[in-house]
Amino acid sequence: MLNSIDAVMTALRENDDRPYGRQRTVTAEELVDAAEQFDDTAVRAMALLELMEAYEYDGERSKSPVVFARVLKLWDADPDGFGEWSQQQVFWRFKWVATSLLGTPDVPLAAIRRWHDEMRSRYRAAGHGLQPYYAQRFHLAAHLGEDVQDAYELWAGRPRTELSDCHACEIRARAVHHLRQGDDATALDVWRPVLGGEATCAEEPYVSHAQALLPLLRQGRLDEARSSHLVGYRFARGKSGLARSVGLHIEFCALSGNEPRGLELLAENRDLFGMTGDPVSRLDFLTGVEVLIAGLARAGHGELTVSGPPGASWTVDTLLAHLRTEADALAARFDARNGTAAVSGRRRDRLARRPLLAEPLALGVRAAAAPELAAVPVVPAVPARETEPEPEDFTALLLRARELQLVGHPDADRLWKRIAERFTAAEESAAEGSAVEEGVLQGLLGADAGPLGQLRAELAERRAHDALDRGDWVEGTAQLLAAGGLYRREGLVGQALAARTRALVAELVRDDEDDEEDEGTDGVEGVDGADGTGEPVAAPAPVIDWAALDAALARAEELAATSAAGGAPGITDDDYLVVLQCRAYAAHQELVRALPEPPEQPPAEQAARFAAAVTAYREAAAERGSARRLAVARQYRADAAARQGRLDEAAEELRAVVAELEQAGQPWHTPRAYGLLGQVLLQSGESAGAVEALHRALAAAARWADETYPFAATYVMAGHANAQLGDTGAAIRAFSEAASRFDRKGPEAAEDAARTRLQLADLLTGADRTADAVAVLESVLADAATGGLNERVLAQARLDLARGLFALDEDRDAAEEFLRLAAVLEGWTEDLHLRTMVAAEAAVALVHADRWEAAHAARTRALAAHEQWPQPGPVSTMLRQFARLTAQKEGPDGVESALARLAEADAVRERLEREEPGVETWYPRAAVHYERTRVYAVAGRYEEALAEADRAIAAYEEGGEQAETPRAEAVRLAALIEGTDLGRVAAARQRLTTAAERCRAHGLEEAAEILTDLRERLAD
Repeated sequence: MLNSIDAVMTALRENDDRPYGRQRTVTAEELVDAAEQFDDTAVRAMALLELMEAYEYDGERSKSPVVFARVLKLWDADPDGFGEWSQQQVFWRFKWVATSLLGTPDVPLAAIRRWHDEMRSRYRAAGHGLQPYYAQRFHLAAHLGEDVQDAYELWAGRPRTELSDCHACEIRARAVHHLRQGDDATALDVWRPVLGGEATCAEEPYVSHAQALLPLLRQGRLDEARSSHLVGYRFARGKSGLARSVGLHIEFCALSGNEPRGLELLAENRDLFGMTGDPVSRLDFLTGVEVLIAGLARAGHGELTVSGPPGASWTVDTLLAHLRTEADALAARFDARNGTAAVSGRRRDRLARRPLLAEPLALGVRAAAAPELAAVPVVPAVPARETEPEPEDFTALLLRARELQLVGHPDADRLWKRIAERFTAAEESAAEGSAVEEGVLQGLLGADAGPLGQLRAELAERRAHDALDRGDWVEGTAQLLAAGGLYRREGLVGQALAARTRALVAELVRDDEDDEEDEGTDGVEGVDGADGTGEPVAAPAPVIDWAALDAALARAEELAATSAAGGAPGITDDDYLVVLQCRAYAAHQELVRALPEPPEQPPAEQAARFAAAVTAYREAAAERGSARRLAVARQYRADAAARQGRLDEAAEELRAVVAELEQAGQPWHTPRAYGLLGQVLLQSGESAGAVEALHRALAAAARWADETYPFAATYVMAGHANAQLGDTGAAIRAFSEAASRFDRKGPEAAEDAARTRLQLADLLTGADRTADAVAVLESVLADAATGGLNERVLAQARLDLARGLFALDEDRDAAEEFLRLAAVLEGWTEDLHLRTMVAAEAAVALVHADRWEAAHAARTRALAAHEQWPQPGPVSTMLRQFARLTAQKEGPDGVESALARLAEADAVRERLEREEPGVETWYPRAAVHYERTRVYAVAGRYEEALAEADRAIAAYEEGGEQAETPRAEAVRLAALIEGTDLGRVAAARQRLTTAAERCRAHGLEEAAEILTDLRERLAD
C-alpha cells in the first residue's frame, strides 16, 4: 500500500532498479499519482523526475515537457524542498526537454527557441556555465542544416561544465558532426575513446557503435564494423528508446550484404513500429528499415514475406509502400516546421545508399530469417576471371562442354546446365512420344554431336553429380546406373562401364565428405566432446564391392586392348582412367577406415590393395598424359601418408602436384591440393606455411568458381592456423566466414556451423572481446528452437554464454543460463561432474545478482553434488565468493557466516589432498587465507587479519613464478592493514619496498607501481 511517504520512496527506488520499458513507465505513472496525495515537495519531485526518466528511455520523449512543467512549478514554489540530487536534475533536464521539443514536428521553432532562452536565463540565474545551452543551439542548427559550423564552434570551443553532457556523449556529438560533413576518417578518430571503451556512460559506447557502422565500412575497417554491430545491437535490441540505433543496425545489414540478418533484426523489433512518442527517432528507424526493404525490392524479392507493424501480414512490396508513405509524410512535417529541407534531404541520402561490399561481410552470427536469400547474395560477386563464352549453336555448345569436361574445367558445369535447359525446352516443344520428336531432337544435335541417347546419358550423369553434391546418394547412384544403360543402348560400352563403376563407389562419397568437413571442426574443450556426444556417430559404412570393381577393371583392360588394336567396341583413355580412379578411391576409403587410432602401421591387406590401386592409376594417368588424373592419384598417396603421420612426405607430394598442374596449364585443379597441403602443414605445426597454402586454395577455388570446393572447412583450418600465429583478427575473420559458409549449406550443416561459432566465441573471449562472443553464442542458442542440434553442442554453448554474461556483469542473465544448463544436465547419465561445476557457477552468479535465497539453494546443491562428483576448483571458488560477498553485504554481522564458508572451502581442499596425494593445492589454500584476511578486516579484527595475510603470502610462495601477481596483491592488503589499521607505518612501508623490488625483478611493473604508490601514500 502506497499510503505513506516512505512507502512511495521505497517503491520509487524499486522501480529505479527495473530495466527501462513499459512496466517501468506504467509504474512511474502510478507513483506520480501516489505522490500527489502528500504535500511533500521532495517525494512529488522525485516521482516526476522518475517519470521523466522512464519516458526518456522508453521512446516516449515527447511526453517529457509536460512532466517537466510540473517539476518547474514545484521548483519555483519550493526550491528548498528539493534534495541535492533533485536540484541538480532540474537543471540537467532542461536539455532533455530541449531535445524532446526538437524531435517533435508539431512544436514550432519559435517555441524551441523560447525554451533555449529560458534555459539560458535559468542557468545564468543559478550561476551555471552556458556550454550546455550552446550545445542545444548546435543541435538545433544541425537539425535545421543552417549555420551549422558557427554553432558547432560556439559550443565545442567552450569549456565543459558540471551540467555538460557526459564526455562520451559529447564525443559522439562531435564525431557525428564530422560524419555529416563527409569526413569519415576524422569522425572515427574523434570517436576512438568511446569505441575503444575509454569513455563510457549508460548508453555509450553502444549508441556510438550504431552510428559508426557505415563509416567503418566505408573506411574498410571491417573487423571493427563487425564488432560494433555485434556489441551495439545486443544493447539496443528491443529497446524503444534506442529505435534509431536499431534502424542503423538494420541499415548496416542491408549495406554489408547481410539482408537475412537484417530481416531477423526487423522481426525481433517489430514492436518498434508502434513507438510514436519520439517522432525523430521513429523517422530514423523507419528509414533504416526502408533501406533494407527497398534493396530487397530492387533485387526482385517483392513477394517475400517479412515482418512489419503488428496486426497485418506484410511482403517486401507492401511494407515498402507503407514505409514510404509514413516516413515521407513524417519528414515533410519536419521540413514544414523547420522551413528547410534538411530532414528529408538526410533521408534521401540514406535511401540512395547501395551495398558497400562485393561479398557479404561475415558477421559470425546466424540469421535464420529468409534462408532463400542466404544462398544468393543481393550484392553480385565481382567476376574473378574471364569465363568461357557460351556458343549459340547447340552442337558447338555441346562439343565445347565435352572438351572442357575432359580436362575438368569448372566452366564445363555452367555449359552443361545451359545444355540441359535448352534440351529440356526442345523436348517440351516437340511432339511427345512421337517419331517426330526424336527426329527434331537429333536434328538439334547435328552430325558431329553423336547419337541422341549419348546426350541423354550425359545429362543423366550431370543429374547424378548434382544429386551427390547435395548428399542424395540414392538418387545419384540411380542416375549413374540410368546413364550406363543409355550409353550401352547406343553401343558406347566404355562410357557405360565408366558410369556403372562410378555407381559402385558413389555412396562412399558420403564418408569422404563427412571426413572432409570434420578436418577443421574440432569440439571446444568443456561440455562438448569431439563429436558432440563423446562417442562417434555415423551411418554404417557402405560395403565396398571388390568383386564388382575387379570385374570392371577386367572389362576395362579388355576394352583397352581392343582399342589399342584398332577394334571396336573400345574405351577412351579417360573412361579407362575413370575405372582405375574408382578403384583407387575405394581403396583409399578402405585404408582410411582401417587405420588404427592413433595411426600406426595399417593392416597389410588394405595397405597392399591401396598401394596397388593407386600405383596402377598413377602409372596409367602418366602414360596417357592426363595431368588431372595424375594429380588425383598423388593426392590419394599424400592423404594416406598424412593420416599415418608421414607429414613431410605428404607435403612434398602435394607441392609436386601443384607444380605439375600449373605446368600442365590446369590451375583450376590446384585448390584441393593447396587445401590438403595447408591441412598437412597445420598438423606439422608450420602455421605460416599453412596460412599461405589455405589462402591460395581459397583464392583459386573462388577464381575458378568451384562450387564443390569445401570452403567452410578450409576457412576453419585457416582460422586455426592464424590463431596459432597469433593473428587473432585474421582468425576471427576466418571463423566468421566459415560459419557463414556452413549456413549457406542449409540445415544439414547446422551443427558444423554451431561448432564453428563455439570456436569463434572462444577466440573472441580470449581476445578480451567477450561482448562479441556473447552475441555469437546467443545466435547459436537461438537456433536451438528449430531443433536438430546436438544436445552437448547446445550445452557447451549455454555454458560459454553463461560465463560470458557473468564476465560482462550481466549477473541475472548469467544465472538464468546456468540454471537452464543445470536443468539439462539433470537428464544426463555421463559427465556427472558437470552438475557440480554448473551448480557452483550458478550459485556465484546468483549471489552476484543479489538473489541470495536462490544462491544459497544453488550452493547447497553444489555441495551435495560435490560429495558424489567432486569438483574442488569450482566449489572452492564458490565458497570464497560467498564469504567475500556476505562480508561486503552484511558487514560485521556477516562475519561468522563468511568464516563458515571459508572453513568449508578448507574442507574441500583437505579432501582433495587426502584423495589425491601430491596434488598442488597452494592456490586454494592461499586464496582462502586471503579471503579470511578481508573478512577479519571487515570485523575490525586486524591482528588476526594480518596473520592471515602473512599465511596467504607464504602459501603463494609455493606457487613459484605463476603466483607472483596474487602474492603481490596479498602483500598490498597486508601493508594496508598493518600501516592504516594497526598504525605500524614503518613496517608496512618496508614490506612494500621489498615487495615492489621483487615485482620488478619478475617483470611485474604495474604491480610494482601499485605497491610503490601505496608506500608513498602511507608516508603521507
